[in-house]
Amino acid sequence: MNTRLSSKGQVVIPQEIREMNHWLPGQELIAVNTDEGVLLKPKRAFAATTVEDLTEFRPYKGKAKSVEEMNDAVREQIASRWEE
Repeated sequence: MNTRLSSKGQVVIPQEIREMNHWLPGQELIAVNTDEGVLLKPKRAFAATTVEDLTEFRPYKGKAKSVEEMNDAVREQIASRWEE
């Protein structure tokens, strides 16, 4: 599959590749320069998390939560971070 660099530095990613990667209009990509050329990677919704990132959390001391309540809280956090 071939494509061409425009005078503005833009490249059209062939439709077949966009569909295989489930990339829709507006998809943010990261361009990485490699020895073999340029690699395009989808921008992750969230930054990678390390164990050190989790040290700020303290044990929960309130009333026990149900699995449904915990899932709801996780969904809310994902939605709020996705919008940022």
